[in-house]
Amino acid sequence: MLVAVGQGAFSIPPGRVAEILWARLTGETALLDGRDALVVLNIRLPRVLLGALVGAALAISGALMQGLFRNPLADPGLVGVSAGSGLAAAATIVLGDRLLAGLTMKLPFAALPFGAFCGGLISTLTLYLIATRQGRTSVATMLLAGVALGALAGALTGVLAFISDDRQLRDLTFWSLGSLGGASWTKLVVIAPIVLPLLLAVPLLARGLNALMLGEAEAYHLGIPVQRIKALAILLVALAVGASVASAGVIGFVGIVVPHLIRLALGPDHRLLLPLSALGGATLLVAADIVARMIVAPAELPIGIVTAALGAPFFLWLLLRRADGLDV
Repeated sequence: MLVAVGQGAFSIPPGRVAEILWARLTGETALLDGRDALVVLNIRLPRVLLGALVGAALAISGALMQGLFRNPLADPGLVGVSAGSGLAAAATIVLGDRLLAGLTMKLPFAALPFGAFCGGLISTLTLYLIATRQGRTSVATMLLAGVALGALAGALTGVLAFISDDRQLRDLTFWSLGSLGGASWTKLVVIAPIVLPLLLAVPLLARGLNALMLGEAEAYHLGIPVQRIKALAILLVALAVGASVASAGVIGFVGIVVPHLIRLALGPDHRLLLPLSALGGATLLVAADIVARMIVAPAELPIGIVTAALGAPFFLWLLLRRADGLDV
C-alpha cells in the first residue's frame, strides 16, 4: 500500500510518502505543503484504502461461497451474484435519476450501496434456492443457475443502458468494467462501516464452515447450527459484493483466485483461509490498481480488465487440473 500510494503518472518516492503520512498524523503542517502532499492525501490514499477494502471483501466473499457450496470453483462473479449487484446499481442510477428528475434533489450516494446490496442478496438467495433440494446443494445446478442468472442480469443491464442518457451511460460503463478512479474520502466513509465489521465477523463462521465440509448432516450432528451458518454466509456475501460493486463496479476473479491460492498453500482450514483471503485480496487489488495506473499512463486502464486478465488464465488452469483428476 505504501508503494501504491507513490505510484502513478506523478511518482512519489516511498520515503516522501511515509513522511507525508507521518506529518498528517502528527499535525506537522509545514511538511504538507506542495503538490505531492495534495496528491497523496486527497487522491492516492483514499484510492488505495478503497482498493484494499474492496479486494478484501471480494476475496472473503469468494472464500465464503466456496465453503458454503463446498466447491472450490464457486465465486460471486462466476455464479451471477456480482451481475445481480451490478444490475441493481444500474437500476439505481438510471431509474433513480428518472424518479427524481422532477425534483431538485440528487440521488444520494448511500442509495447505490443499498441498491447493490439488495441485488446481491436477491441473486444469492435465488441461486441457493434453485441449487438446494431436500437440504442438499447441487454444485452442477449452482454453476448452471449462476450462468443463467448472470446472463439475465446482463440482458436487463443492457436494457437500462439502452434507455440511459450519456451521463448515465458513462456511469454504467464504469460499473461494468470496474474502477477505483472515483475513490474519495466521502465514499470511504460510506463503505468502510459496511466492510470493516464484515471482515471482523466472517472469521467467526470458520468452525461452522469447517464442519460443513463434512456435509450438512454431519455438521448438524456435530452441533453446528447449519441453517444459521448458511443464512449468515449468504447475508455476508451479499453485503460484501454489494458494497464492492457500489464503490468500484464489477471486478471479477478476485474471489476465486485468492482463496484458491491460500487453500493450495495452507490447506482448507477456514480459520486461516478466511483472514488470509482478506489480506490476499487487498494485496492483489492494490497491486492490480498499480498496473492499471501504470500500463497506459497517464491514462488509466479499468481495473476489472486487469483482474480478468490475471484471473481467467488461472481459472482455466484450475479447470484443466480438475479434468486431469488432480486435487484443486
